[in-house]
Amino acid sequence: METTVTELRFALDTFYFLISGVLVMWMAAGFAMLEAGLVRSKNTTEILTKNIVLYAIACTMFLLVGYNIMYVDNSAGGWLPSLGSLIGTQAEGADHSLESDFFFQVVFVATAMSIVSGAVAERMKLWAFLVFTVFLTGFIYPMEGYWTWGGGFLSEAGFSDFAGSGIVHMAGAAAALAAVLLLGARRGKYGKDGSVHPIPGSNMPLATLGTFILWMGWFGFNGGSQLLISDAENASAVGLIFLNTNAAAATGAIAALLVSKFKWGKADLTMILNGALAGLVAITADPLSPSPLFAAVIGAVAGVIVVYSIITFDKLKIDDPVGALSVHGVCGLFGLLVVPMSNDGASVITQLYGAAVIFGFVFAASWIVWSIIKVTMGIRVTAEEEDAGMDLHDCGVEAYPEFKD
Repeated sequence: METTVTELRFALDTFYFLISGVLVMWMAAGFAMLEAGLVRSKNTTEILTKNIVLYAIACTMFLLVGYNIMYVDNSAGGWLPSLGSLIGTQAEGADHSLESDFFFQVVFVATAMSIVSGAVAERMKLWAFLVFTVFLTGFIYPMEGYWTWGGGFLSEAGFSDFAGSGIVHMAGAAAALAAVLLLGARRGKYGKDGSVHPIPGSNMPLATLGTFILWMGWFGFNGGSQLLISDAENASAVGLIFLNTNAAAATGAIAALLVSKFKWGKADLTMILNGALAGLVAITADPLSPSPLFAAVIGAVAGVIVVYSIITFDKLKIDDPVGALSVHGVCGLFGLLVVPMSNDGASVITQLYGAAVIFGFVFAASWIVWSIIKVTMGIRVTAEEEDAGMDLHDCGVEAYPEFKD
């Protein structure tokens, strides 16, 4: 009887892990729709191409080397992982299948890379982006992920990041920031006098759909990170994680709405969408410890932060077409720093330490890779190609052939 119960729990936890991974995989569609809606119509096919190919590359690179670097045969507390056999063998007494663990982890890698695609949209060479994808998903992300989730030195130091506000989201933003600084702004975005010229997205219904897909997928992102659901304690924890995740997203959207109304007298949909995502990113660092009310507060503060962060990046002439640096970078950092307010096991010092290490490493490593790509094959399209649109230049297929800008 005991064996039957053990096998049943193993099957249930494996199934939950797989379904959570499917939800996170569905976030790839969310990023694709969000970014396609927030770029101009002449760049839609290209941004969709980036999103589907980056997912394919991420899955392949994590299978070949990334998972091995991040989790397999690593001695706890180290800086560098040791490389064991690919994926390895099922540990005795495991709660779920090793294959389901790999699937759940690999979709997180793709999420980190998806953050980069929106920030560099409308002016980066497609093939330069795809080459960088190989390095981020195969080496850079797995290395910094190992330091916490793989049992490395950040884990030993007490750094806490439940589902990846820093490890996934801030890391993706760090890689994106390095690219944006080397790439420069889109043509016509900023005037010589410091003025900011808005470049509206082409499809707000698509951007809204993408946000709802991401919101839905986040239940797998955060809920699945509990890892287990087959007993009362873990099942209750998953329920609270779902509740807190939803609450933070909702208040993030409301807060962004109120700020945009206060500043511009309008309900800016793009800010509302980013407000919801900001709340989701912020609560991801610890969706289990806060009460639902405090989770709502975290989301609301993130919704305010993201609006002013987007404004600040524009003032600095750092061009981010979708607000990824603010949503995933700034609000990812905020999420890490607020963890000690509800989790006694974390401290502000260790959270700052972990955030600095992750951001510093990913930014520096990404800067090096981007710089090499820039020197060898170039990272930016020509002015003529940018004006004509990335769809025709990179893909030869227009997303909306019946309509012209």
